Amino acid sequence: MSRLEELIAELAPEGVPHLLLGEVAAIFGRNVQPSAMGDETVTVFSLPSFDQSKSPEKLVGIEVGSAKTRLGGPCVLVAKLNPHIPRVWPLEFIPLNSYCSPEFYPIEPDQRVLELRYMYHFVLTKMSLLSGTVTGSTNSHKRLHREDFLKLRIPVPPLEVQREIVRILDQFTQLEAELEAELEARRRQYEHYAGALLSSDQHVPRARFGDVARIVRGASPRPIQKFITESPDGVPWIKIGDVPARGKYITQTGQRVTPEGAAKSRRVQPGDFVLSNSMSFGRPYISKIDGYIHDGWLAISEFEDSFISDYLYYLLRSAPIQEEFARRAGAGTVKNLNAEIVRSVEVPVPTKDAQARAVELLDKFDALVNDISIGLPAELAARRKQYEYYRDKLLTFEEATA
Repeated sequence: MSRLEELIAELAPEGVPHLLLGEVAAIFGRNVQPSAMGDETVTVFSLPSFDQSKSPEKLVGIEVGSAKTRLGGPCVLVAKLNPHIPRVWPLEFIPLNSYCSPEFYPIEPDQRVLELRYMYHFVLTKMSLLSGTVTGSTNSHKRLHREDFLKLRIPVPPLEVQREIVRILDQFTQLEAELEAELEARRRQYEHYAGALLSSDQHVPRARFGDVARIVRGASPRPIQKFITESPDGVPWIKIGDVPARGKYITQTGQRVTPEGAAKSRRVQPGDFVLSNSMSFGRPYISKIDGYIHDGWLAISEFEDSFISDYLYYLLRSAPIQEEFARRAGAGTVKNLNAEIVRSVEVPVPTKDAQARAVELLDKFDALVNDISIGLPAELAARRKQYEYYRDKLLTFEEATA
């Protein structure tokens, strides 16, 4: 008999109570404007930082881009938007002056009866269910509500049982983390060689990026909440949370704005690039939709005379270009990649035939580190399925009769 079976037989032989999550946890948080954060260093947990490395950013308070939610104590962050991309972040230790994006719900457990990481594993089991119950047209307007979480029924075994379940499940997640780290190292290796391939030939003509493409800043109608709409007449409002981690294309949005709001914003069309200019700045995406972007994005268009789209995507992602963006954006804690900086960067402009050959080669390398059907990505996918199987099994309990 396993240690877990022994604990259940000893401490919960007749089943365990199933309670509403709202009875053993609560959603706290108060939004704070950057002007109220002062000039102290603050820790910000954002969607981009979750997607990129699950590491929060350190920023100067008054230079934070928008209002954030103050964090009080250990909690599990769950993203509200686009639940088909589950973003669940356990925060067992929170530095002083910590905030999260308002796109997260901070759920704090009553630690007298509920282990934080037990709740974290439990919430993960429900994300697929929650994703299927929210309503909205073509994933637009899909948004999880506070009640979606607080009305979940959670089995609450004794704390000793919860801790043993967490110990078992954390072994799986630790293995996943090790595989993810190895895969990330391979990706960095790939990006190094990709950068060399894209920039090493000194005989390739070079040009200021602004001379071979149109680069403009997005625009935000303010106050934005006045223009957010669920009306069918609304148009897609593109935000960084709409793009999955390591995603290349923007295919849908979680929010829409009114035509009046769109008139004050910047339009992008299918095929245009967008580039984040603040948090996680410099990351390129290709829009597959007609939409509008706020002033945290740059739009890149009219490049077709000089670049194949896929070549330009690889070029903008390459280490030399990213390093040049970072160097010109400044050395402070807050980097700002404005349109003029991007226009001024010198880029190689090889022939279209040479671009096509580079794309063919890079596509093959890219598949090795990103295709989930082969190599490390395949092993990681298998381990995740194994974790999900045992997680669902270990979190299933017979309900105790009252």
